[in-house]
Amino acid sequence: MATLNISLPDPMRTWIQERIDEGKYSTSSDYVRDLIRRDQDRKQKIEAMQQAITQGLESKDVKDFDINAFTKRMLKESQIDG
Repeated sequence: MATLNISLPDPMRTWIQERIDEGKYSTSSDYVRDLIRRDQDRKQKIEAMQQAITQGLESKDVKDFDINAFTKRMLKESQIDG
């Protein structure tokens, strides 16, 4: 594993220490690794969404969108998941 040294203002260092004291993380390295993983996940989701948008815009298969049917379907699915 590689080592990375970073400089932080005191308020940020205090913030990290508070997360450690709460038991959410065992070390500042754990905290930073979690932030990086979350950022990577966010980037992948944005890329997937952008790809889906691009595919939709380039698609020749255009269908009317029924907002009421969509809303009902989403409400039904959220009841199943919740």
